[in-house]
Amino acid sequence: MQKVNLNQKLIPSNKSKPWYVYMIRCVNNSLYTGITLDIQRRFQEHTDQGAKCAKYLRGKHPLKLVLQLCVEDKTSALKLEAQIKRLTKSAKEQLIKTYKIK
Repeated sequence: MQKVNLNQKLIPSNKSKPWYVYMIRCVNNSLYTGITLDIQRRFQEHTDQGAKCAKYLRGKHPLKLVLQLCVEDKTSALKLEAQIKRLTKSAKEQLIKTYKIK
């Protein structure tokens, strides 16, 4: 089973704004992973399908935010995003199940 190292600065410090790694489920059940400083704003940009929407997500609506992980800084977010993108679909599903959004 593939593993993701979630021990990398998951609790944000008081020094800077926390970054988020997120996953979105598309209508075709595919998963999109990204990073942002503001989850609500970024999800809205994807949902609106405007200029700032990821090209991958265009035409794959409705979208559902299925995972959000808070990390300390951009470097940690980029590393975690890369790890998640390398996972198999079943490993991503397990990650979603483990860190389910309430």
